[in-house]
Amino acid sequence: MQDDVKKRIKAITGGSIGNLVEWYDWYCYSAFALYFSPVFFPNSDRTAQLLNAAGIFAVGFLMRPIGGWLFGSIADKTGRKKAMTLSILLMSFGSLLIACTPSYNTIGIAAPALLFIARLLQGLSVGGEYGTSATYLSEMATPGRRGFYSSFQYVTLIGGQLIALGIQLLLQKVLLTSEQLHAWGWRIPFVVGALLAVVALYIRSNLDETSSFTEENMRKENKGRIKELLRHPKAIATVVGLTLGGTIAFYTYSIYMQKFLVNTVKLSIDQSTVISFFSLLFFALLQPLFGLLSDKIGRKPLLIGFGVLGTLYTVPLLTAISRETTMSGAFLLIMCGLLIVSGYTSINAVVKAELFPSEIRALGVGLPYALTTAVFGGTAEFVALWFKQQERESWFYWYVTICIMISLLVYSFMKDTRKHSKITH
Repeated sequence: MQDDVKKRIKAITGGSIGNLVEWYDWYCYSAFALYFSPVFFPNSDRTAQLLNAAGIFAVGFLMRPIGGWLFGSIADKTGRKKAMTLSILLMSFGSLLIACTPSYNTIGIAAPALLFIARLLQGLSVGGEYGTSATYLSEMATPGRRGFYSSFQYVTLIGGQLIALGIQLLLQKVLLTSEQLHAWGWRIPFVVGALLAVVALYIRSNLDETSSFTEENMRKENKGRIKELLRHPKAIATVVGLTLGGTIAFYTYSIYMQKFLVNTVKLSIDQSTVISFFSLLFFALLQPLFGLLSDKIGRKPLLIGFGVLGTLYTVPLLTAISRETTMSGAFLLIMCGLLIVSGYTSINAVVKAELFPSEIRALGVGLPYALTTAVFGGTAEFVALWFKQQERESWFYWYVTICIMISLLVYSFMKDTRKHSKITH
């Protein structure tokens, strides 16, 4: 019994560490866009530069549905472990390409073109990572602790962001001047990401396969096929609906917030980095607590709590942040938003995994999720900046609210997956 627990903890830790490296590389682009956007788009004002960088960030999301399909199919046909190993290799290559791409002044239009290609590769990788890691973590967990174990997907996802921000703080405060960071220092974290991938690759190569795949999946036909996935339309629609509001809220308070603090609140880059780091640190610590709570009271109450509070308080919170003048005030307001979002982020992986049978689980979790994040989560930053450029920034606050409200309707009518799970182990 003790050996079985150790085996599960080892496997979940290994899967989570790989997820951390994936999201470190993914987030580095957003965290350092304030520095490298003039390198690739030199002839624009700051908002236009960020808008161009955000556009390429959003384009990376367009590859995520393809990654969700490709790696989800691999995971359902040949195993979760193989799919997770391949995805980390692809992410490291994309990160290294960004690190090595010359500036616009050196190679002209080829510079943003190479940046575009690197983001496509990273989008393909992350699109495959979510479904396979969510499936792996959920299947390796003990039945009464699936919410707790799967919450570590977002712990490591946020952890990747924290490492990126930590490196940013180290470069800002200790190692480099602002001029050096703008000139070449922003390349360092992308090199670090490529090196970290080697460590994650080693860890994932030593993982055990899940029993749900080895015992059940090998007896099934049509594993990992779109045709088989389409036999579960209600589950697909549920994934899309529950993801819609959550992904926009998450990207607003985490990915976009650092730029929002600089571009709207008018804090310095250094101040926004400090606020983002500590708010995300506390956000990560909340995830297991909410996961444990879902194991006690169910998944549905947490989702409805996020939906109700998000609908009521998104506009007031974002308005208050935009008018805040102190770091402490901005931090507390952002934490209120992240506390609300935790009702979604902590359990969304396990809820989606519990909706599908094993032979189609990784594809079922990954593909509809990736489609939804491509359309809504990946474009959140772009939409926010576009509204700001049009001098209608508050319209973005209402846009987020409406999306959360739509998800609330889905939460209200769906079954609690803790009681109706299709994970049998």
